[in-house]
Amino acid sequence: MTTKKIGLIAGEGKMPVYIAQKATANGYEVYVAGAKGNAKEEDFKTCARVFRAFRLGQLGAGIRFFKEHGVTRVVMAGRVQHTSIFSNLMPDLRGAKFLASLKNMQAKNILSRVMDEFKKDGITFENSALFLEDFMPQKGLLSARPLTPEEEKTAAFGYKIAKAIAALDIGLTCVVSQNAVIAVEGMEGTDRCILRAGELYKSSAEKKSTVAVVKVARPDQDSRFDLPVIGKGTVESLHKAGFEVLAFEAGKTLVLDLEEVIRLADKYHISVTAI
Repeated sequence: MTTKKIGLIAGEGKMPVYIAQKATANGYEVYVAGAKGNAKEEDFKTCARVFRAFRLGQLGAGIRFFKEHGVTRVVMAGRVQHTSIFSNLMPDLRGAKFLASLKNMQAKNILSRVMDEFKKDGITFENSALFLEDFMPQKGLLSARPLTPEEEKTAAFGYKIAKAIAALDIGLTCVVSQNAVIAVEGMEGTDRCILRAGELYKSSAEKKSTVAVVKVARPDQDSRFDLPVIGKGTVESLHKAGFEVLAFEAGKTLVLDLEEVIRLADKYHISVTAI
């Protein structure tokens, strides 16, 4: 019987751990290349055949790791903090040549080119939601509290803004009021964007307006990397910021710990809906 193997390039967060757990439950041997400073080996003790940490830029070493273990299919998942890109970047020879060949440093371009490099060695990338299809809700209300008509309009406005910034490779999340964009996601990530928006909102003229946090996929989203993800931390950030509307793109957004997300949303009177 042929052993089923899957490789996992893991950043921080629960998503790569859940993928490893689901893959193991489905009879796969999981080989994890963890981004140093982001992925934690202890999180994969029960669901990874082998875990090895790599500094960002060690492209050649990462490819050799998977080839040594006979891995030809790889999934990429999890966040990589932007600060670690600068503090942990230590390219090997292949990585240095790769970086020198880049014409721009947009995440989409870099990741697509990384996949091309792996493909040269017979390693292909799978959908980053592999094994997690049940984590992507379809259109509809998830929480107990529905959107008011005013909130629906604000969420629709936010959806247009979020799609625009996603198309420009800026971020996937925006925070909007009825009349203005309060904040867009940059290098800080979704949760910090929401908290920053909370501070701005408290001191703005929009203070009495309806506010919505909206997260979307890129218009030309490559499902092999950077899918939009929300979880309990997202809801906690909304609560801390004083916001009560969370909308995300249906069928394209991963919701981790869905039952807990809904429980928290109902506790905080937050309306959560897939649009």
